Amino acid sequence: MNTKVLLNEDEMPRTWYNLVADLSKPPLPPLGPDGKPIGPEQLSAVFPMNLIEQEMSTERWIDIPEEVLAILYRWRPTPLHRAYSLEKALGTPARIYYKNESVSPAGSHKPNTAVPQAYYNKMAGMKKLTTETGAGQWGSALSFACSQFGLECKVYMVRSSYFQKPYRKFLMQTWGGTCVPSPSNETQAGRAILATHPDSPGSLAIAISEAVEEAVGDRSGTTRYALGSVLNHVMLHQTIIGLETKKQLAKFGEKKVDQVIACVGGGSNFAGLAFPFLADKMAGAEIELIPVEPTSCPSLTKGRYAYDLGDVAGMTPYLPMYTLGHSFVPHAMHAGGLRYHGMSPLVSQAAREGLLNPKAVPQLECFQAAVTFAKTEGLVVAPETSHAIAQVIREAKRAKEEGKEKVIVFGLSGHGFLDLQGYADYFSGELTNYDYPAEEVAAAMAELPEFATIG
Repeated sequence: MNTKVLLNEDEMPRTWYNLVADLSKPPLPPLGPDGKPIGPEQLSAVFPMNLIEQEMSTERWIDIPEEVLAILYRWRPTPLHRAYSLEKALGTPARIYYKNESVSPAGSHKPNTAVPQAYYNKMAGMKKLTTETGAGQWGSALSFACSQFGLECKVYMVRSSYFQKPYRKFLMQTWGGTCVPSPSNETQAGRAILATHPDSPGSLAIAISEAVEEAVGDRSGTTRYALGSVLNHVMLHQTIIGLETKKQLAKFGEKKVDQVIACVGGGSNFAGLAFPFLADKMAGAEIELIPVEPTSCPSLTKGRYAYDLGDVAGMTPYLPMYTLGHSFVPHAMHAGGLRYHGMSPLVSQAAREGLLNPKAVPQLECFQAAVTFAKTEGLVVAPETSHAIAQVIREAKRAKEEGKEKVIVFGLSGHGFLDLQGYADYFSGELTNYDYPAEEVAAAMAELPEFATIG
């Protein structure tokens, strides 16, 4: 009885999968502030051209550079586990598997894109990268990646998470990164927010504004911005997760997968696991793909499909996505990595075409699920990952009620060793559920321009 399947290094994928090649319709283009499509040259102040080419590519397979593979080999391929103990505790006929991305240096899936982004920026002659981070997973990953290529790294961390999770800052510093709480006094965007909301908990949209402002404002031209989710090239880099998973399931002897489940904030973790399976679904396979988000920030389940900015200050293009409005500031829940107002355009398009079945789960159910997982499988997961586990438990119980065998695969996006304050608050009864803030979202959505509407 195998409890986990490991691939050899020579079995690791050598190419990334690009979902764009298989979509029934081409993705809608990003728009400028005038509502007109923008081209590569208008993105070049923010991203290097080699990443812009990936962002707009329609090729199905894109080679992973050897220099990137050499670093990924340190922890990849990651293991696929069978959750026997969880299955037994739930008394379910379902077979549950989880892809463990917590084994990376930064403890999450984020280095899968941080390493290639740092590499491509280095090849383009850049010396510094700026970025935002919610729970700190992405900031940690980019700090690690920059250290491997001799780049400076500046991270604007959402203020609520900065103080909830102080050890993330120290982790970034260990790899040479600089981390400041956002909104900050270091940028015009940050100062504007603090002037009107001095106690702002911050948001990913605010932190993105600050990071982009610093990158664009560098007169030397050697600073660029790096994004840890949402954009097409980030989704692309993460597909190594799902490509490995398919090989490992075959070694477990599984010929059919019924459900693929992962938490979703901006989209990269879900896309990384699910997109290779989505290719099978579009080819006729019966697979249910379930992105799971918080009830307090439910862009996929309650958001509107429209063109919206990725940040508060309007430094980014307008992207077609499910959104709650770029000025919406979610409640300061512990799953900081899921506190984003919008969703990846590719994930959004897949959802709009009916290829996904999004779900939203409240915070207390997620922590309860995480504790159940820790007591059975032994792993303490990040609050973000707990959303996936909560949905897995729902589906496993449904399988028991229906008496149906099925195969469930979920993404364990990161460990929770630096998120224990959230567990402490849960055990002390200080955590609460947050309802969907309809009035706040309505106010944010009212700020969108007329061209934002997508028919």
